[in-house]
Amino acid sequence: MLFEELDLNDNILDALYDMRFTTCTPIQEKCIDEILQHRDVLGVAQTGTGKTAAYLLPILSMLDDGGFPDDAVNCIIIGPTRELAQQIDQAMQGFGYYLENISSVAVYGGNDGSRFDQETKGLSMGANVVIATPGRLISHIKMGHVDLKRVSFFVLDEADRMLDMGFSEDIMSIAGKLSKNCQVIMFSATMPQKIEQLARTLLNKPAIIKLAVNKPAEKINQMAYICFENQKLGIIRHLFTQNQLKRVIIFSSSKLKVRDVNKALRQMNINSGEMHSDLSQPERDNIMREFKNAHIDVLVATDIVSRGIDIENIATVINYDVPNDNEDYVHRIGRTARADRDGQAITFVNEKDMRKFAEIEKFLQKKIEKMPLPENLGPAPAFRPAEEKKDGKKKRHHHQKPRKHSHNRPPKHSKPNKKNEQ
Repeated sequence: MLFEELDLNDNILDALYDMRFTTCTPIQEKCIDEILQHRDVLGVAQTGTGKTAAYLLPILSMLDDGGFPDDAVNCIIIGPTRELAQQIDQAMQGFGYYLENISSVAVYGGNDGSRFDQETKGLSMGANVVIATPGRLISHIKMGHVDLKRVSFFVLDEADRMLDMGFSEDIMSIAGKLSKNCQVIMFSATMPQKIEQLARTLLNKPAIIKLAVNKPAEKINQMAYICFENQKLGIIRHLFTQNQLKRVIIFSSSKLKVRDVNKALRQMNINSGEMHSDLSQPERDNIMREFKNAHIDVLVATDIVSRGIDIENIATVINYDVPNDNEDYVHRIGRTARADRDGQAITFVNEKDMRKFAEIEKFLQKKIEKMPLPENLGPAPAFRPAEEKKDGKKKRHHHQKPRKHSHNRPPKHSKPNKKNEQ
């Protein structure tokens, strides 16, 4: 569908024409009309699908058409990180190029006092659109710098990542200050139970728009090492010794592991840095700048950098542990093989993560190549994901005795275990 076929106003369409945007992405096509119809929306789509435009375009179009108070904040957009807030703000400047009467202010942490004063001025004067991180906005609310009672649009971008980062209470605190008539729009890359619960709490009869997760780019060379946990650092040492890897991101789901891996890399004389939510905003900004400028070769990170941050020339992604779900795997390895470049993704699979990894292979509809361990690391565990049930309990092996039942019958509602029929 073309943007000009949607009910966006002429000023928005002119900006899109200048930016050479003509055709909607699927998430834009499905969301824009629902938002223009004043419906709450829950959109589930991965990074890179155009979701920022999916909510910004209809909101800016309605604000520009008028009917909203000039002295109030009309729209609040919340994102988990300063980097995402900056990207939304940049998109806002482009889409709003011809909107003379629409003002915006970006509100995020890690700035000096003068920046905070600028934010305070923009909020008190009633900027039409406020783009913020949760903690920083809460600070301004507590200091009385912003009144949310007349907000007409409330957008949560990357809601799953905000919950992962511990912003649930901040989100509910902000939402509790909105009017009951506020239109709520929520985007998430994944749909875990906690997102469903948040949607039920905040959204009123929403349009639910869920796009299938795209498969990783074919040019990503995916491989895996089946290993014990204590063999992982040895594999890393081997990879860097043999291949002299540079422009690498190593992902772990644990902040503690990120610190430990980064420390081990530095002891190997590998030029690395770490990135996780415990760092202050200036520290995070500095690490990202050092990595983007190639002053460090390896970034060890939690999933805080797996979404919404565009880093060029990543040659290798290493999953130090298996991501929690298919979507997280796609987001992580999608940091490499961009702009028609080649890239490789390496995943370490210990005995506890075999089932999760098998689910990822099932989603990808392909078997990922299993690499042999370096000889000096000893034997690897056998890859037997089918031995794990969903509750984490192991199935009985053929040498284990079956459970006894009366009259030698199988238990009710179950089938005989053929492995035990000898």
